[in-house]
Amino acid sequence: MTVRHARVQTTLGELTVVADGDALSGLYFPGHWYLPQESTLGVLVDGDSDEIFAQVQAELTQYLAGERRAFDAAVSTRGDEFSEAVWAMLREIPYGETTTYGALAQRLGNRHLAQRVGQAVGHNPVSILIPCHRVVGADGSLTGYAGGLDRKRQLLELEEPAEVTGSRLF
Repeated sequence: MTVRHARVQTTLGELTVVADGDALSGLYFPGHWYLPQESTLGVLVDGDSDEIFAQVQAELTQYLAGERRAFDAAVSTRGDEFSEAVWAMLREIPYGETTTYGALAQRLGNRHLAQRVGQAVGHNPVSILIPCHRVVGADGSLTGYAGGLDRKRQLLELEEPAEVTGSRLF
């Protein structure tokens, strides 16, 4: 199979999904900060007729409805060694939890790598499935998200434990 893309409707807006063979290789929001060149997306196909896109659409729908906590769809990324290490750590962040760029840098052995970690997080090609939205600033603040801070907030609120949601004053 070749590289191809489709558009899927979600509560976060219309997402562009890209596949290479039997694996998802890209998921991009409208207005995404780091969109690949359109020429690299392959042909536009009907997402309902393509097995990987149909699976991703179903899993995203379940996740955004609060009915799924993890994704089963195959994912393929092609980053440099550093980015792949960061993206692997993102996959380990449990649903409903967050970490910081500094904590990820520390896990890589050098807390001074936080900015570089942030760059890798921001260039994550498969948003949501590789949960880069679970990374926050050192003080817990919401910091950059390639899909926009409103979407990051929505994703974090979706995953928020019930006891935290119930204790909010607003």
